[in-house]
Amino acid sequence: MNMKNNAFMPFFESRAENIQNFYYHPSYALEQQLMDCIIRCNKKEAKDVLDQINILERAKLAAEPLRSIKNSLICSCTLFTRAIIRGGALPEDAFSLSDVMIRQIEKTDAMEELKLFEYEMVSCFIDTLKSTDRLEYNQVVNRAITYIHQEIYHEITLEKIAEYAGVHPGYLSKIFKVSVGMIIPEYINRKKVEDSKYFLLHSNSRLSEIANMFSYCNQSYYTSLFKKYTGLTPGQYKTAYLTKDKDERKENLYSEGM
Repeated sequence: MNMKNNAFMPFFESRAENIQNFYYHPSYALEQQLMDCIIRCNKKEAKDVLDQINILERAKLAAEPLRSIKNSLICSCTLFTRAIIRGGALPEDAFSLSDVMIRQIEKTDAMEELKLFEYEMVSCFIDTLKSTDRLEYNQVVNRAITYIHQEIYHEITLEKIAEYAGVHPGYLSKIFKVSVGMIIPEYINRKKVEDSKYFLLHSNSRLSEIANMFSYCNQSYYTSLFKKYTGLTPGQYKTAYLTKDKDERKENLYSEGM
C-alpha cells in the first residue's frame, strides 16, 4: 500500500468516531456563505456567519486541544486565502497574508485568544481585499482557479481545467495569463509550493513524502521549484522559520520581563 493510501486510513477512522459521537462538521452551505461574505467584503455578515459556525462543536483535528484548535484555524486561514483570491486579490498578496496569519496562530498559546483571532483573520483578509489593486477575473478564470485549488493534491492538466471551466484549452491559457499575470503551470506550482509549507513546518513528513503528496515526480524537482519561488531550499526555509519563531519568542519574553 502506498503512502497516499495509508494517509486515507485516519480519515475512515475519524469519520467512524464522529458518527459514533454524533459529531458533524459545519455545513458546506455555511462555509460557502462565509466565503461569499469575505468576497463581498461584508464584515458584519461574515461575523454573523462565523458566529453560527462557532456555536457548533469544532472538529477534533489533534489529540491535544490546543493543537486541534490551531489546526482548525489554519484550515480557516486556507479558506479565507482562497476566498480573497476568488474575490480578485493577487495570489501572492493572499499567500503572503496567509503566512503571517499562520505564524501568529502558531505563536499564540491561549485558547480564548485563538478563538478571537479567527474573527481578526476575517477582518484582515477583507481589509486586504478592499485595499489591493484587484484583478477582476471573469467567471472562466475564477472557475479555473477553483478547480486548481480543489485538485491541488492531484495531477492537474490544462485539458481538465478547461473542461471544468467550459472553454477550449487554448482560450483558457490566453485569458488566464492576461488576467492573473502568469501562465497556468506557474500558478499551479506556486500554489503547490505555498500549500506544501504547512506540511514542511508542521508535520514530520519527509521531503519525498511531501513531493509525492503534491504529485511531483521526485524530491529533487519539488526542491528546485521551492527554491525558485522562495529563494530557499525546503530545509533552509524550515530552519529560517524556526529561527525566526525562536527569536520572536525570546523577544516577547524579554518584553514581558521589562
